[in-house]
Amino acid sequence: MTVRRIGLVVHGGRPEAQAAQRVVHAWCDERAVRCTDIDVWHDGGRRNARAEVEAAGDPDLIVTLGGDGTFLRGARLAAENDALLLGVDLGRVGFLTEVPVTRVRTALDAVLEDRLTVESRMLLTLRASRRLEIPAGIEELMRYGRRPMLPPPRVRGDCESGGDWGVALNVTALNEIAVEKLARDRQVSAGVYLAGRLLASYSADALLVATPTGSTAYSFAAGGPVVSPRADALVFTPVAPHMAFNRSVVAAPDEPVALRLLDRSGQAAVSIDGQLRGVLDPGDWIGVYAAPRRLRAARLGPMDFYGRLRERMNLTDAPAAVADGTPAPLWPVSSPRPGDLAHLALPPAPDGAPDHGEDRAAPDHGEDRAAPEHTEGRAR
Repeated sequence: MTVRRIGLVVHGGRPEAQAAQRVVHAWCDERAVRCTDIDVWHDGGRRNARAEVEAAGDPDLIVTLGGDGTFLRGARLAAENDALLLGVDLGRVGFLTEVPVTRVRTALDAVLEDRLTVESRMLLTLRASRRLEIPAGIEELMRYGRRPMLPPPRVRGDCESGGDWGVALNVTALNEIAVEKLARDRQVSAGVYLAGRLLASYSADALLVATPTGSTAYSFAAGGPVVSPRADALVFTPVAPHMAFNRSVVAAPDEPVALRLLDRSGQAAVSIDGQLRGVLDPGDWIGVYAAPRRLRAARLGPMDFYGRLRERMNLTDAPAAVADGTPAPLWPVSSPRPGDLAHLALPPAPDGAPDHGEDRAAPDHGEDRAAPEHTEGRAR
């Protein structure tokens, strides 16, 4: 693809991220590509995604250098500008980034030469009974480190607003939208509606609506299911509900999930991909649904999601299943794929194993040596 402008989001607290940042700038200088660092913590405040991408010159490629938290910040910018997103991995347990930090140049060359796989990921957006606001003084309660909060979401000007359908907010979530209790002694009590019908009234610490991408983040920690990121679905998961039914519900992408705070509920924070964006009072509601736009994520080859799940979650085999000491074989083991299975999406075989599938990663043209390989991380 043609790359004219790159926006760079860097985990500034990591020396290896700063070293990779210099590699990206050098690559851009060699090819006369404009590269702008997007410092989301600049000037002691936060800008909305539109202001940030405009300040960066509307980049057509967003590169993140960090873990999944850095990737999520880049995803917010890429979705706003319909830009391609490339995540360089410096994390430990995340699922979003893929490109090793030692292969920054290889990945950028692959983007430029169209030797890459582009994944289309579902995003969430929402409507609300009113504009979301953050009460005065809550910043000190919620602030941590040197990270100021994002401003409240803007109202989308291209959507009809008012009446029963509320206002359309200009937000996108790659992982989840959460409604969480603000006070330890006041739970969130809310009616939960799927596809316009009441599922149940919950009293819980939080209520989550996640994408398949976000199923391995907050929702997973709360006991939700693992969903392939290739799927399109809305995953509703209650957190510590005071009721017998504590299961997740997986809805179709065209079935919205709405949450209305009941009269006796405490105030609730609305968090989007882990960022506080507003506070709901009893009687307020939000409706979460699939966003009309999608995230375009660049990878060097098809993602081995289930291999990563086994590795990152430290999955081990049941003792009874391997009592004879023989691990389960690869499937398929050695035979070529038959014609009636040619349409199936199978990742490349692990290193050292025969690969008879038709999906193959882009060739490896060597490692970049400007930045050491390292991992850190916050898996969000």
